[in-house]
Amino acid sequence: MAGYSGPVRLAHADSHACIEPQPAERTSRPEAGIEPLAREEREERERDLLAPGATAAGGSGDRAQPEEPDEWRTCFERDRDRILHATSFRRLAGKTQVFVFPQDHQRTRLTHALEVAQIATAMARACRLNVALTDAIALGHDCGHGPGGHASEDALDPFLPGGFDHAPWGAYVSLAPLNLCAQTVDGIANHSWSRPAPASPEGEVVSWADRVAYVCHDWEDAVLAGIVAPHQLPLAVRELCGERRSSQLGAFIAGVVSATLRTGQVGMEEEAAEALAAFRACNYERIYLRDASLRQGEAVVSVLRALVEHFSDRPHLVGDGGGGGPRDEADLQAGSEKAVRSAVTYVAGMTDRFAFRQAVALLGWDPDKLPVGVDS
Repeated sequence: MAGYSGPVRLAHADSHACIEPQPAERTSRPEAGIEPLAREEREERERDLLAPGATAAGGSGDRAQPEEPDEWRTCFERDRDRILHATSFRRLAGKTQVFVFPQDHQRTRLTHALEVAQIATAMARACRLNVALTDAIALGHDCGHGPGGHASEDALDPFLPGGFDHAPWGAYVSLAPLNLCAQTVDGIANHSWSRPAPASPEGEVVSWADRVAYVCHDWEDAVLAGIVAPHQLPLAVRELCGERRSSQLGAFIAGVVSATLRTGQVGMEEEAAEALAAFRACNYERIYLRDASLRQGEAVVSVLRALVEHFSDRPHLVGDGGGGGPRDEADLQAGSEKAVRSAVTYVAGMTDRFAFRQAVALLGWDPDKLPVGVDS
């Protein structure tokens, strides 16, 4: 559409959307209107609003490659925007959360990341932390995940010195081209509880939000799939949080906000933390470690390892990771350490659908031996 004529171009002919009263004579004066709220002024206001230990944005941020500051956005807002537009973020839509090739209303890695971001920013806002940094870490926290869920880590472990961990892989490999701020990279690399603690309170908030999100929504998905029933939740969880996801999220968010404001250290109140631990243990027993899940994981491991071996031996077939053609690296030797890492990077970036179709097309994989739920 061309829009509608007026003092400025309008999207709607009947638009009356104004940010301040507009006297008729003002439309003819070029200096009319309010002053813009520039980045520098917002950063000054931020310092007054944030808690003393929160991470303040300043200038262009602490980046590996220095950049000029943005006119309007803080450095962490730029990080958030870069992650949102990144290929590795979009591919989360095609990666397993719990169920391979989920049904329409089951979570993917993408919807998980969005739910983590909502929970984390709710906590951060209430605790007077940097919401933009929290949002950036939350949106990017799983960009290092391979296809097929957590089984991809088991699949890719043997090919790398020190093994494959989706958290640092996402921070230092998948999102490396974005030149993110050091605080964002740290929060993504260390969001998992098995990793060293994040350096910022915003990173710690995302660690809690990640666990709260997946525990609650994985259970809801399993209930809708008929794998479990609401009454099978531990009594401690039902008494504190109820059986609905909304009340569960509310209880756990309140537990973090209350403990953090009361003590000054990011954490969760003891009663809520015990309920969350019981909830997670129940998920492991009834969902993640059930026989069907273990068989699914074994199938994922077999497929991904075969793909890595295939591309390690044929390094010039490895795509560029951005949807283009094969890389052209003359010094890449089949079977070399560099070729193996290139193959791992390629396979880890695949969506479920692409990985399993590649296995059938390139390896002659028996479709009946693909993970359950794959529409081949």
